[in-house]
Amino acid sequence: MTSIFLQAFVYLVAAVIAVPIAKRLGLGSVLGYLIAGVVIGPVIGLVGEETTTIQHFAEFGVVMMLFLVGLELEPKMLWAMRNRLMGLGGLQVGGTAAAMMGIALFFNQPWTVALTIGLIFALSSTAIVLQTFNEKGLTKTEGGQNAFSVLLFQDIAVIPMLAFIPLLALPELIEQAQSAATSAAEHHEELSLVAGLPGWAYGLVITGSIIAVVVGGHFLSRPLFRFVASSGLREIFTATALMLVIGIAALMSLVGLSPALGTFLAGVVLANSEFRHELESNIDPFKGLLLGLFFITVGAGINFSVLLNDFTVIIALTLGVMLVKALMLYSLALMFRIKGSDRWLFTLSLAQAGEFGFVLLSFSLQNHVIPADIAQMLSLVVALSMFLTPGLFILFDKVILPRFEKTSNDRETDVIDDQGTVIIAGIGRFGQIVNRLLVSNGVKTVVLDHQANQIDVMRQIGTKAYFGDATRPDLLHTAGIEHAAALVVAIDDHEHSVEMVKYVKHTYPKVKVITRAFDRGHGYLLRQAGADIIESETYHSALEIGGHAMKTLGLHPFFVEQQKATYKRVEDRKSDKLYAAWEDDSEDERFDNNYRELFIRLEEVMAEEMKKDRSDKHARSERGWTPPPKGYAEAISDEEQSQNS
Repeated sequence: MTSIFLQAFVYLVAAVIAVPIAKRLGLGSVLGYLIAGVVIGPVIGLVGEETTTIQHFAEFGVVMMLFLVGLELEPKMLWAMRNRLMGLGGLQVGGTAAAMMGIALFFNQPWTVALTIGLIFALSSTAIVLQTFNEKGLTKTEGGQNAFSVLLFQDIAVIPMLAFIPLLALPELIEQAQSAATSAAEHHEELSLVAGLPGWAYGLVITGSIIAVVVGGHFLSRPLFRFVASSGLREIFTATALMLVIGIAALMSLVGLSPALGTFLAGVVLANSEFRHELESNIDPFKGLLLGLFFITVGAGINFSVLLNDFTVIIALTLGVMLVKALMLYSLALMFRIKGSDRWLFTLSLAQAGEFGFVLLSFSLQNHVIPADIAQMLSLVVALSMFLTPGLFILFDKVILPRFEKTSNDRETDVIDDQGTVIIAGIGRFGQIVNRLLVSNGVKTVVLDHQANQIDVMRQIGTKAYFGDATRPDLLHTAGIEHAAALVVAIDDHEHSVEMVKYVKHTYPKVKVITRAFDRGHGYLLRQAGADIIESETYHSALEIGGHAMKTLGLHPFFVEQQKATYKRVEDRKSDKLYAAWEDDSEDERFDNNYRELFIRLEEVMAEEMKKDRSDKHARSERGWTPPPKGYAEAISDEEQSQNS
């Protein structure tokens, strides 16, 4: 027991130290886990032979991940993506397997071994790719959606691969392993419901298992979850969710199918369930921990002695596999018209071998398809390709994506042939609303934005906009800044927005500058630069959400509006005092103790104002939120009934 605690402590310490550092350096959590595994395994030697056993346990994180992926996919959505799933995914698996088989045949491998190698390297890492997509917000991109389709097809394809590989067994390997297999079977029997069954019975068992998962998930899971939820005990619901996933995984293993596919299928069946979100929240923490543990074991499992003995060959094989897969993926991206940076995202994200490669390698060894020395070398290739994958994402983020953005923006600035009463700098999610409100009220606007793709989108929906950097004085002059009544600054760059306000207020002091602030500090800088009106981008929406929350709790709408008005009044007064304190401080002492003390004191004032009873006071304006006269609600109801009749 003590050794288990120590091993768990070592793995957790490695993760706690390495992952935050990797995230801070922009490397991503996956690379952090892999580095942690390398350090505690091959480098320091804190973990050893138990790594393989732990890796089998940690692979359950992949099973849980596919269950969660299935929960996000409604069956009709899965049907809608059938073309990409079968076309793109099928061509990738088939084409890559054929290419890898051809290379293996070139190096004089038997055709059965070559085909198995092709199948192993046709798969990519679902765990690394989906984890990285979620972290970097790439899931909804075109490249991410196509990559997901391929990964999904690969996971499904593992089933026929597992069924087909035993047929490729080499006679000489079977003879060598017969005596060892006989003695080992006495001590390591594996439970199976299909062992020794004829082909037709095996097919019936598999079909029945899949039907049981689908029917049980649709009809039996809901009554079960309602029964468990009625207990009101969260831990029991968590236990039920784990029981469901583990039970399905066990059933799939007993019939010789992929546990990941079974849980994915169950997730799809439960995608429309009212308990979907509760299942996600209960399973996700376990999935994250197990996936992290899996990545650590991949790093710890790299055998440096074998790597150093055949360093050149293994590195060449790893880079060769990734290059061949990348070429195949890039060709498919061209064929399916995946454009721009999405093409490169699709290519680079799937260029590695995957965790199911370890499964197929182990299965191939058990069934005497691949010699042990080749399997050990291929295992290193799979692990190294996974280890290099975060580097490909960094290459995409730091080199490829900026280049495509620069290329899309590298065109001549539009000729501004119009002038307006209001100039809007930036037509993103914030500037669009401002522009629509003004234009719908007959106000002439001139819209500028330095993102070419954003300008193109605006033009497609009929919004007139010009490509150009609004911080350039010559463009502002062409847009008619000297005759404009107001300038709305809605660009995303903090520093450039402050510089722009400073320039306009210095050169054209009569122009009213209205700008949004990202936070309090940015608002102070804009105010110091001379902006006339500053609005925090989240202030009003947060205030409205707070008001809705109060109404949900049963507070009267009129009282809620009074409290919101009080909040605004005190916040405006507080803002002036805080700005004065901020401005008095030196540059290196912004937000010092005096500022914090003042902020805390003003928060106390806010609480005091909120507690005051205003039931006997009049509103501050004639249209203020004051209680309605007696019988007001009844009069309105009678009037509505008379209108309806």
